[in-house]
Amino acid sequence: MEERKKKRKRYGGGSHGNRSSLDGSDDEQMHLPNPMVGFNLPGYRRPSVMRMLPQQAIGPPFFYYENVARTPRGVWETISRFLYDIEPEFVDSMHLSAAARKRGYIHNLPIENRSPLLPLPPKTIFEAFPHYKKWWPSWDPRRQLNCLQTTVASAKTTERIQCLLARSSNPPPPSVQKYVIDECRKWNLVWVGKNKVAPLEPNEVEYLLGFPRDHTRGVGKTERYKSLGNSFHVDTVAYHLSVLRDMFPNGVSVLSLFTGIGGGEVALHRLGIHMRAVVSVEIGEANRRILRGWWDQTQTGTLIEVADVKSLTPDIIASYVGRFGGFDLVIGGSPCNNLAGSNRHHRDGLEGEQSSLFYHYFRILDVVKSAMARM
Repeated sequence: MEERKKKRKRYGGGSHGNRSSLDGSDDEQMHLPNPMVGFNLPGYRRPSVMRMLPQQAIGPPFFYYENVARTPRGVWETISRFLYDIEPEFVDSMHLSAAARKRGYIHNLPIENRSPLLPLPPKTIFEAFPHYKKWWPSWDPRRQLNCLQTTVASAKTTERIQCLLARSSNPPPPSVQKYVIDECRKWNLVWVGKNKVAPLEPNEVEYLLGFPRDHTRGVGKTERYKSLGNSFHVDTVAYHLSVLRDMFPNGVSVLSLFTGIGGGEVALHRLGIHMRAVVSVEIGEANRRILRGWWDQTQTGTLIEVADVKSLTPDIIASYVGRFGGFDLVIGGSPCNNLAGSNRHHRDGLEGEQSSLFYHYFRILDVVKSAMARM
């Protein structure tokens, strides 16, 4: 407890800390492994990892935190320090699916006896969508997709590519090939006709991320892409959470922070883990609507929805802990708006307006741990 107080003092103790600490100027960049397969993944033979959790990280509840792997310098070092000095587990979903998604996870879950969701998801574009092979040109070497983003290419981009190819020879000259492939990689465009590319449809993105078909249907198309682009990769998260299946045969109570469209909940459901109760904290109205729609169709437990993490005071948290007899899992991934490499204008690290919300994850987790220790 004393050590955590020192850390809170060092980093400001609130949603903003000391700039010299948070911008990473005094930190070395955290090494990202290659291949990015975490402590282990199905089908990857690596030396067994033995990890010793710090004492303050052990004990209820289990917790699981996620964010983008590639961040401004010093961010993961700071996140790790706040979350009890636990080493992050970096995983690229390309090792589990047909699309890349480089993410870091900090958790106190066991890492032995994990098991993947079955059936295993497709790992190549053609395994996932065989109908695209008909129009795929031999000079496009892609076999997997890049990270699925919150936006898609405009009609002008796809029209420009189509016109350029129509004016070119077959195969096109190397300069044209390079331009087209670069755009296809950037926007995850697929071949849907002669010289014709198009963005993935929302239901295809759902499939690649491990969500049920039409999970996000019912909100606007732009909102669907945004919600999916910010979501968990279900198969990766389920692989990590699979250790809970035998530990909680009667189900779990979950505090879900920054729930989004419910990637953690879908992972638990697909693992066959009953959710007795979920307190979901999510500010996006469309995301809450998506989660509620899925929950009402698939679950029998209690779902309590809270709009803003800032509204969770210690008294409110303690009341939930008392009501549900504690939480078995605290899960969430705070916004990456100021961390992701694609955000060039507001890449302010953990000092950014959105990404500083990470400190509420730590604050709430700390209160939960304290309240459960008093039970």
